Amino acid sequence: LWPWLLASSGLSALVQLVTLPFFPDSPSYLLIQKGNEEACRKAIRKLWGEGDHQAEIDDILKERGAMASTKTLRVLEVIKEQSLRWQLYILMTVMTTLQLCGINAIYFYSFEVFHTAKFEEYLIPYMSLGVGLCECLSSILCSTLIDRFGRKVLLWGGYTLMCSVLALLTMTLSLQHRFFWMHYFSVILIFLFVVFYGIGP
Repeated sequence: LWPWLLASSGLSALVQLVTLPFFPDSPSYLLIQKGNEEACRKAIRKLWGEGDHQAEIDDILKERGAMASTKTLRVLEVIKEQSLRWQLYILMTVMTTLQLCGINAIYFYSFEVFHTAKFEEYLIPYMSLGVGLCECLSSILCSTLIDRFGRKVLLWGGYTLMCSVLALLTMTLSLQHRFFWMHYFSVILIFLFVVFYGIGP
């Protein structure tokens, strides 16, 4: 079954490869990069149907004017630019915490964690599949929550809950030889960690 599950990801790639030539180019690309207003109008009609789309074209033209007056900075210039310093710090902090939050350990070592939790070996691949499904569902849930609560609240809440879950997981894995029910609690914590990761970071 697993070879078929792995091969199934190639099906969506094949569908994209076959259908991509039939999709129109982006109207903003055609107007801003290529300077072809007629092709832009044609692409807009193909995407949004017939009608008056002058307002959208005016927006793209404003964007082109704004881009023309903006200087393109190189990497070193971005680092040296004082006005971009805080944005750079925030970006580096978010990306660093994303890499060090523990999700990679959960993905790469979930088999060992489930095995340590004394689950039957034939059940472990299905539980790993459940972890992936958990992240997929929580990402869908995040798209509805982000408009209501904002990115900052989800980031703070997600990281706080993930830290709490990792602390509890360390404790449950250490105590599972004393209590028979502790390994079930460990698995629940793994799933909760993935859900909080999908909703937050």
